[in-house]
Amino acid sequence: MRKTGEQRKLEIIEATLKLASSQGVARVTTQAIADKVGIAHATVFRHFKSRDEIFAAALQHIVQRMMANLEPWFESSKPVDQRLRCLVEAQFLFFSANRGLPRLLFSDRLHLESSELKRVIQQAMSRFTTRIEKMLVEGVEAGLFRSDLVSKDTARYLIALFQGLMMRWSVYDFEFSIEKEGQQVWRFFDPAIRAN
Repeated sequence: MRKTGEQRKLEIIEATLKLASSQGVARVTTQAIADKVGIAHATVFRHFKSRDEIFAAALQHIVQRMMANLEPWFESSKPVDQRLRCLVEAQFLFFSANRGLPRLLFSDRLHLESSELKRVIQQAMSRFTTRIEKMLVEGVEAGLFRSDLVSKDTARYLIALFQGLMMRWSVYDFEFSIEKEGQQVWRFFDPAIRAN
C-alpha cells in the first residue's frame, strides 16, 4: 500500500530525529535521511524544500508531542503541587525517549545558523514557561507555594534546570538516567517553592 504524503513526512521527521540523536545535527544530511527512511534522495525534496525545513518540522513535531504529553498535568484536578511534580517527572521521561531533542536544541544549526529553528524553539519555550507560571500562581493562591514566590522568574529557573540537565545528559552521550536525575531536580526544587 502506498504511503500518504503525511505518512512519508512523518517518516522523514522521525528519521531526522534518530540520526540527530546518534550522530549529531551537523552530520544529518538529506541523503542520510533518505537512506534511513529507505527512499530516493529526490523524494525527500518532494516533501520538504530544505534541510532546515526538515529540522523545523522535526522540532515542531517533537514540541507538539511534548506539550500533548504534559497536557494532563496542566489540566488535572489534582492539587497543583502534585501536578507540578508529575509534570517534572513526565518531562524527563519524555526527554529520555527523545534523544534527538537535546542534539537539536544545543546545535549550532539552531543557535547560529537558522533563525527559523530559533523562532520555533523560542515560541515553544514561551508557551511552556507561561503554562508553568500559571501553575505556580495557582500554587501560591492555594497556599501550597511560598507567598513571596515570583512565578515568572521561578518558571524560568525550573526550565533552566531542565535545560541544564538535558545538556549534561547529551554531552555525556546519554550514559546516565535522565529520569533519575530529574527526580533529584524535583527534590532540590520542591523545598525552595513550598509554603512553610
